[in-house]
Amino acid sequence: MALQCGIVGLPNVGKSTLFNCLSNAKAQSANFPFCTIEPNVGVITVPDSRLNKLVEMCNPRSIVPATVEIVDIAGLVQGASKGEGLGNKFLANIRETDAILHVLRCFDDDNVTHVHNTVDPVRDKEIIDYELQLKDLETVESRIAKTQKQAQTGGDKVAKMQYEVLKKYQEALQQGKPARTVTLETVDEQKFAHDLFLLTSKPVLYVCNVDDASAVNGNKYVDAVREAIKDEDAQLLIVAAQTESEIAELDTFEERQEFLAEIGLEESGVARLIRAAYALLNLQTFFTAGSDEVRAWTFIRGSKAPQCAGIIHTDFEKGFIRAEVIKYDDFVSLGSESAVRDAGKMAIEGKNYVTQDGDIMHFLFNV
Repeated sequence: MALQCGIVGLPNVGKSTLFNCLSNAKAQSANFPFCTIEPNVGVITVPDSRLNKLVEMCNPRSIVPATVEIVDIAGLVQGASKGEGLGNKFLANIRETDAILHVLRCFDDDNVTHVHNTVDPVRDKEIIDYELQLKDLETVESRIAKTQKQAQTGGDKVAKMQYEVLKKYQEALQQGKPARTVTLETVDEQKFAHDLFLLTSKPVLYVCNVDDASAVNGNKYVDAVREAIKDEDAQLLIVAAQTESEIAELDTFEERQEFLAEIGLEESGVARLIRAAYALLNLQTFFTAGSDEVRAWTFIRGSKAPQCAGIIHTDFEKGFIRAEVIKYDDFVSLGSESAVRDAGKMAIEGKNYVTQDGDIMHFLFNV
């Protein structure tokens, strides 16, 4: 199953506007399709200038870009951890995602009501944080109750390790800190922690939804959010969702670039957001390139060559012999695969090669 980013936030902060902008991202990059798996799930093209360059050089019959799945999750209200509003569904939907795009309202507009009547993105962030932390604390304390006796009296080393991890999480959550702030030392601890599926352990990108005038440098609300998250393992991105929706409606690339230039941006916030979501999921891209097809393949950072071969076809991984690897910059500067070979720039890599972002690869296998 593909990795997914979930868009969360309070009602009326711009989540749906942003999701609709993402769904129109094809109009901002190239004529690649957007499709809907479910009413609230979109498969969205990842903008990548390297793919465009390879297409220009190879003139292929087929082009396949990398994609990322974005899930639009219903707005949360206070008390969600106790089932208020759509709380249970909201929390279940978050649990199913692999990373979170947390949209915060960072603009004033009397025509857009706020569920709490005033604009305060730090308060809004804390409301959602609190609900997620409460649910995680409930999960952790339930597991502690099951593990404690066995860990303390049974001499079970695995139970002892699990109990110690759970206590670390309990302490952090009771202090109002997300689970992702807890440092785990061993692979066994990390595997156990992953299997807990804690909501606040997921990587987070805070998306500050601002007005047109604040699209480049942000504003006082963005500054407040940046200060509030300085001790978190989290990132921040500024997007003017309403402005992005206007850009998405323009017909030509030239019109969109002119609009962006007028507000001081080199590229759309949506393009930056899609790439940020891709990186948040710990994803990178390798390419296959030729006259038949230029394709961007998505892999998890740190994957070795046989694993990447298996992404193309399981037989490639089973019968992996070696990988021929060309660095993107070498391909572009020398102009073709044959020129790269002649220059001695093509590397022959074995099973332990860790694939790098931007590698152009050809796999040899035997089944």
